[in-house]
Amino acid sequence: MGIEFVPIVELAGRIMEATGVAIIVVGSIIATIFFFRDVQAGVSPPIRYRDYRQAIGRAILLGLEFLVAGDIIRSVAVEPSFQSVGVLAIIVLIRTFLSLELELETEGRWPWQRPAAEAAAEPAVPAERRTAATRFSARASGRGAGGRGD
Repeated sequence: MGIEFVPIVELAGRIMEATGVAIIVVGSIIATIFFFRDVQAGVSPPIRYRDYRQAIGRAILLGLEFLVAGDIIRSVAVEPSFQSVGVLAIIVLIRTFLSLELELETEGRWPWQRPAAEAAAEPAVPAERRTAATRFSARASGRGAGGRGD
């Protein structure tokens, strides 16, 4: 009378995938509502087009994260064969490429690049003085990267 593990994991994967689809659909609907609100408010066409594309891109990015998570759960945890892992790897590569492209399109930079304003606000610190603890404590306290209140 034990609990079956596979059906629970399968259900969790399907829930993650359904959540990803729902995020994309609901996000697109909300973006469209805001687009028409901007049309009525008289926002210039280039601005409302840019905002609309960014809102849809963000919804797609977040939805893709949930879809990848669902694929990982279902492919690896349920039936870990070389074929399922290979298919998963291809799906993750395609979705990762799409995510990177959407990030570049919506934010105008790669995910690993900091915004120019953030980079300009932080003073330069020699590489030998930079540590994870220094960066964390400086950001948490609102001081510069050197940790001296720069």
